[in-house]
Amino acid sequence: MIAIVDYQMGNLRSVQKAFEHMGFEAVITDAPEVMMDAAGLVLPGVGAFGDCYRELNSRGLVSPLLEWVGSGRPFLGICLGLQILFRSSEESSGTPGLKVIPGAVKRFTNGSLKVPHMGWNQVRHPKGSGGDHALAECPLFEGIPDGAYFYFVHSYYVVPEEPDVTCCVTDYGVTFTSAIWRDNVYAVQFHPEKSQDAGLRVIENFGRLALRGSRHVGTGARGK
Repeated sequence: MIAIVDYQMGNLRSVQKAFEHMGFEAVITDAPEVMMDAAGLVLPGVGAFGDCYRELNSRGLVSPLLEWVGSGRPFLGICLGLQILFRSSEESSGTPGLKVIPGAVKRFTNGSLKVPHMGWNQVRHPKGSGGDHALAECPLFEGIPDGAYFYFVHSYYVVPEEPDVTCCVTDYGVTFTSAIWRDNVYAVQFHPEKSQDAGLRVIENFGRLALRGSRHVGTGARGK
């Protein structure tokens, strides 16, 4: 079972339907005991960084989330669910994130481009094009070609302090981190549930990781 964290911010039903479409049982829950009984945990999110942390904290979900990350079982953050893993954001000065990943969240500042960054854009390996399946270095992107298109809606992007956690990048005025991977923690800036075939493959890959448990923990080039 995949647990999707309900803190009243995010396309919860869309994410649930995507997992169900790929053959996985998925529940939307704010109950820590249900979360801890799951094989995989998904934290989606749409909205402001500060509101996200306050909602998680007010619902008593911060400690269960951190406990889950430390458990070694697969975790997937989506959009704001990626950003909240970091220490802080320019969007909400003074409000902390979950501090799972060292680094900060910054706003796009290129005046020639529209903000938010909205629509389809390419996701590629940070070392550049390396063949049809270069993204497969990260298990979340197995079978997805380097340069595949995904759907984005965001005004802020993450800047990890540790470059090795970046498994994918995207260009929008700057080259920004569009997906991270560290041990059992996977997170993406785009919306896989809105990204058609490539997005559904990400959903499927995460579901398979959850079924396999912690097999990939600490095994990849970006494990610590």
